[in-house]
Amino acid sequence: MNSIFRISTLLFFVFLFSNCNSFAQKKDDYSTKIDSFIKVSDPKFNGVILISKNGKTLYNKAHGFTNFETKKPITINSQFEIMSNSKLIAAVLVLLEVEKGKINLQDPIKKYLPELTQTWADSVTVHQLLNHTHGITDINKPLEFKPGTNFHYGNASYSLLGQIVEHTSNKSYSEVVNALFKKLQMKNTFAYNPDKIQNLTTGYINNKNTYESVKKTLITPENLGADGIISTVNDLAIWNNNLHKGKILKPESYQLLIKPTAQSQHNFFGKEKEGYGYSIRIIEKEPVKYIGHTGLGDGFSSVNLYFPQSDVSLIVMENQMNESSDLFYASEFKIKNILLKSDLLRQK
Repeated sequence: MNSIFRISTLLFFVFLFSNCNSFAQKKDDYSTKIDSFIKVSDPKFNGVILISKNGKTLYNKAHGFTNFETKKPITINSQFEIMSNSKLIAAVLVLLEVEKGKINLQDPIKKYLPELTQTWADSVTVHQLLNHTHGITDINKPLEFKPGTNFHYGNASYSLLGQIVEHTSNKSYSEVVNALFKKLQMKNTFAYNPDKIQNLTTGYINNKNTYESVKKTLITPENLGADGIISTVNDLAIWNNNLHKGKILKPESYQLLIKPTAQSQHNFFGKEKEGYGYSIRIIEKEPVKYIGHTGLGDGFSSVNLYFPQSDVSLIVMENQMNESSDLFYASEFKIKNILLKSDLLRQK
């Protein structure tokens, strides 16, 4: 009888251990799949990946080179131009000015930029600049459509928003945004400044896995609000943890940021139009709801996604962009889909 009891107990613990072990393997499955994908990706993955949950890093990986000529390896602390992911940061700065009573979102932009001579400056509002429903295609051309009636993504509106922040704060855009990064202890993030480059990787155009470095940046002092931020995956994780946990904006301001007030389609997020807030996409047609944005230019690609239900962030940055538009965000798209199928996003 005792021997039967001992065997039963042994079998119980073997069963328990095997189930715990299989659970651990299953839980970690997304990291194994991402590791495997990076090794065989085509076009080759060259950049950094970070996945965090509840503010803690679960997975990070640096793969490739900061410079293909010197073969200097990329590290977790390598800096990247985040390009259009800069726009969300500019939107937050505008909302902080709204909280101070210095900006009204429904005001025409002429109020804050009186030097504008374009007739549309009296009709386009700050709100419409923020969600790309302004109709501006070029600062010196007529509007493409009546403000508020359509969506057209571009950099001009966020260059103007950066100037509005300068007007209401009486400081340069760099001063304002760098002060916020300092407050959040994002120590490796700053507005682009050619004199402050530290660990910035070189950006490349990838043509069938042949790389040509980008010699001239698109960033100017005038368009810092649109695409002018340099950052790291660790710092963007800090940004997400603060922004989405109510540590930067008041709750009502945050809701304005993520409220879908326009509709837009982007291949990275699917073939259908999805909600668009203030330079953040609200994705509801995937298996798991999430919010986020992309950035592309100067030989850099970036994706910053946040999954509210599970408090998970996925941040991917590469110092390459493909010559073929069909391959923009190719690796990022597959990494996102690996995560979407994982159990991590279904855990509270």
